[in-house]
Amino acid sequence: MKIAVLGAGAFGTALAVALAREGQEVGLWARDPEQATRIQKERCNERRLPGVVLPESVSVSPEIAFVAQAGILLLAVPMQQMSGLLEAHKGLIDAHALIGCAKGVDLTSGRGPTAVIAETCPQALPAILTGPSFAADIARGLPTALTLACADDTRGAALQEALSTTVLRLYRTTDTLGAELGGALKNVIAIAAGVVMGAGLGDSARAALMTRGFAEMNRLALALGARQETLAGLSGFGDLVLTCTSAQSRNYRFGHALGKGEAFDPTMTVEGAATAKAVSILAKIHGIDMPITTMIAALVDRNITVADAVSALLSRPLRKE
Repeated sequence: MKIAVLGAGAFGTALAVALAREGQEVGLWARDPEQATRIQKERCNERRLPGVVLPESVSVSPEIAFVAQAGILLLAVPMQQMSGLLEAHKGLIDAHALIGCAKGVDLTSGRGPTAVIAETCPQALPAILTGPSFAADIARGLPTALTLACADDTRGAALQEALSTTVLRLYRTTDTLGAELGGALKNVIAIAAGVVMGAGLGDSARAALMTRGFAEMNRLALALGARQETLAGLSGFGDLVLTCTSAQSRNYRFGHALGKGEAFDPTMTVEGAATAKAVSILAKIHGIDMPITTMIAALVDRNITVADAVSALLSRPLRKE
């Protein structure tokens, strides 16, 4: 077993299925022993990825020691859980290639996946896999292109080769910061796009929101040292388009519920909610103007209403584009 996935949610299960479909043996770690036993026996993850059958080459286990036999570990856990997972099991998984698959910023440290990995597991090879993708599409074998970011380009090329399939195409970059910021920040803008549509403001307003949101993403990312071409690629612009225009996006659906004043399933992970709060703090520290992100952070905390947020954004001073 060369590859394992830590996290048996929808995206983790989909990655395991996609990598195993062409004969690769893949380990899949589920935190809950009961869930692991059920998925292994039934050969499907009906709760998170209904209708998808796991290939026989996927082995499901609740034991970290089992999946740690693989040299490449894909960390498909929510961003706010990643640090705790690494800290708890670093003795077993340090010195591996650890690839973060979360799209977010740690609320406690303000760091992205690769920085969290590097700090907790200093012997590991940190990388991030991100870009425009829905778990259901990957699991069904639909063509998908993603960004694999690794600061060590030679070792990144080896990971790119190991993780690419005939329908899962990976593009490589050494700009880990840009890749992870693009994936994190687009979730915030996706929530905002959902708010716009849920509040009935229309497609024209959503297009404007996406454009100004992309400008915000670039302002912060470039100020922190990311490369502009990374934000213009799959992990930034590409993912932004997907998540702001499809109801498959949990961040978009969460925003849509906010816009309509409806409740949202509290068991669903919405990375953009925590990211909005973390990024609004970062923006303040660095003096970066991010009005959309600031408004979403306030909406998530119920400090303002949707009507207040719309009014505040529309009453900002007129300026050059």
